[in-house]
Amino acid sequence: MDQTLVIKIYTALVQAGVQIWIDGGWCVSALVGRQTRRHSDLDIAVETRHVDKLRDLLGSWGFNEVARPDTTPWMFVLGDAAGNMVDVHAVKLDSEGRGLLGPPELGQFYPAGALSGNGVINGQQVKCIAPEFMLQFKTSYPPRDVDRADVAALCAHFDLTAPGDWS
Repeated sequence: MDQTLVIKIYTALVQAGVQIWIDGGWCVSALVGRQTRRHSDLDIAVETRHVDKLRDLLGSWGFNEVARPDTTPWMFVLGDAAGNMVDVHAVKLDSEGRGLLGPPELGQFYPAGALSGNGVINGQQVKCIAPEFMLQFKTSYPPRDVDRADVAALCAHFDLTAPGDWS
């Protein structure tokens, strides 16, 4: 997915009153202020109360739900005919500042402070995951080459230290 479409989606949603936070690889690029690599999709967090509006807006642009075995009401992918994908993480903000993903008993959430990042994509300011949390998320699963590149970019730009097996 190219940065022009990322900003088109971000801007349209924000103008429609839908606050989103850029996540994943595009978050890394936003945080360091330049596109660090090619991105196959756009990961976003959005409040659950805005999911219908998000689906309607992206649906009007030809984005439909992509059938996947891991789809839930709070984690799903929307794709268009050109192969662009938006990986949606719907959160409910709680009184502690966490973004709960799904039922609370699952224990899946963005920690308090994680949704406080700011970055730049294609010259435009965007809200995103804070750097220290992005590093934590990126190193929480077995590494792929793209994840290693993202971790290296975050560590170099923010003087962060990756866990030992990610060095």
